[in-house]
Amino acid sequence: MVKNFIDIDDFNKTELDYIIKLAKKIKKKPKIFSNLCKDKTLGMIFEKQSLRTRLSFNIGMQKLGGRVLELNSKDIGFDNKRENPKDILNVLAQFVDCLMIRNDNHQQVVELGNQNIIPIINGLTEHSHPCQILGDFLTIQEHFKEYKDLKITWIGDFNNVLISLLHLQNIYKFKLDIAVPKKILQTKNPEITKFKNQKLNFLSELKDAAKQSNCIMTDVWLSMGEKNKNKIKYFKGYTINNKIMSLAEKNAIFMHCLPAKRGQEVASEVIDSKNSVVLQQARNRMFIQQAILLYVLEN
Repeated sequence: MVKNFIDIDDFNKTELDYIIKLAKKIKKKPKIFSNLCKDKTLGMIFEKQSLRTRLSFNIGMQKLGGRVLELNSKDIGFDNKRENPKDILNVLAQFVDCLMIRNDNHQQVVELGNQNIIPIINGLTEHSHPCQILGDFLTIQEHFKEYKDLKITWIGDFNNVLISLLHLQNIYKFKLDIAVPKKILQTKNPEITKFKNQKLNFLSELKDAAKQSNCIMTDVWLSMGEKNKNKIKYFKGYTINNKIMSLAEKNAIFMHCLPAKRGQEVASEVIDSKNSVVLQQARNRMFIQQAILLYVLEN
């Protein structure tokens, strides 16, 4: 049976703990793992712009001793206009051992994974961003010994990164407060009902969410390629600045998956502060993705 990495809620705690523990080992002693993907090739298809995902998968696979082939979606006809995606996947499987896809069609990624041909990894879709959140959880564990007693706060949009964070919270049951503008929450009621538990709170006041928080997370207000530009008006007062951070615990960390719109969802005084771990987040993407690669490629 082929192993995929498409959504965090496809896994149980034991499986995710294994991947995180493996990432920690790779980070601590990278040379031990430097040959484990010898003669393996990772194919990558980007239908959306990428910096951190592209770098972390590319360099990460090479550091495991493997090869990387980046494929242009249009050039290989992956847009359904020239050839059926399943047929393309069958051909790719003759040359590559694993395929990472970053697109705006989550259902396509799920369907390709269900073909059980080669491992499929979700490098971001409009629905979720599991690699990002698992890397973020690695970063959180590096700063706090016990995550169960933490209060994590999300301030911003209801987007793909938040969906993966909700998947993670539903498994690990840490306290999570989410501050999203009322107008946006109203449109997300059907999705919100899937995630209800005692340690999860949806709020409209970001000050309440930030109070006594150990970790404040955010993302851009408008996701890449989003057409509804008008919704940005709902985020008035949602900028994370020093005043908001002062409501959190003294040792609280600030997280952002990047790229950031300085002056919108976060002030420069916060993202450049000593509490900011955004670069550690970016670097940890490589270690968690190396662990994911080893997980899906192991026999």
